Amino acid sequence: MSVNAQNPAGRTAIEERFLRDWGLELPESIFRFWSFLGSLGPVEERALGDLGVSPCGIMDLFADPGRLPAEGIDVRVHGRYYRDPPEFLTFMHGGSDGLHFGLWFDDGRTCNTVASYYNNDGGGIDTTASTPLEAVRAVLERVWRDLEDDVQEEGVPARREQLALLRDALTALETGDRPEVGLAYSTRYDRAAGPVDPDRITTLDGAGGLAPGASTLDRPGHRGADEYKFATYMYALFDDVTALRANVEDARRRCAQGDPTEALLLGRDLHWASAGDPDREALANELLLLAYRTLDRPALTAIAGAHHRHRSLTNVDVLEG
Repeated sequence: MSVNAQNPAGRTAIEERFLRDWGLELPESIFRFWSFLGSLGPVEERALGDLGVSPCGIMDLFADPGRLPAEGIDVRVHGRYYRDPPEFLTFMHGGSDGLHFGLWFDDGRTCNTVASYYNNDGGGIDTTASTPLEAVRAVLERVWRDLEDDVQEEGVPARREQLALLRDALTALETGDRPEVGLAYSTRYDRAAGPVDPDRITTLDGAGGLAPGASTLDRPGHRGADEYKFATYMYALFDDVTALRANVEDARRRCAQGDPTEALLLGRDLHWASAGDPDREALANELLLLAYRTLDRPALTAIAGAHHRHRSLTNVDVLEG
């Protein structure tokens, strides 16, 4: 069954599928992204392709909500890369070095932002964009910025014309109140870092963890740490078997006493830094399951379990047909 953004019955089928299998309510912003994709003509589609971005992951089910995974594979790992935290739900490729974008379900129920990172490269998770279309607009304006110094080169004027049409299609749905383009847009809106977020606590993956308690390591609020120093400390901790065991035991104890904060944070850190190590993978999964259950985040509990069972998959596309 192929559905489109203008078909209310199709939207209902999509919402029901995700609520049933993922336990998540999709945000309105992903349906605007779907409408945007469906509105593009051949020129705009070509311009989107030239940006290097394309829908993937959960968007594969928007075209056909009934698609099933290969036998023995949990559908919740479709589009899920090795380092993706359970909060991350992939919807778009970025074109190079494993760049991909995902809806970010911080509390395991509602999507509060969009996250992205390079799976095959360094750097952490960027949560600058609030919606899928805002993420696309940021990519578009970066490309426009890079073309600004080459406007007279062969092919550049035609490409800018195509990008302008793509921008028009996008701003008809979102960010239409932002007249800046290129460098001016990136300077004002495309910020990799913002102010310290006291509601979230520093994690190794750069996205921060949402939990109400205290951190054993006295971590600062999200965006409040020196990323290099923090990463150096955490990787040294992971290499010290005795120290890591003590921290894991402390996280378990705190969680059993009703404070899952350290279990969440250390679990996320170990998940991000697993690097194929089965011991780190197992510890990460144990701590995350403890934390999500205590925090009453059943959807993230189930996603974390599914990911752990299938983390050795070499292909993130698991749907048949």
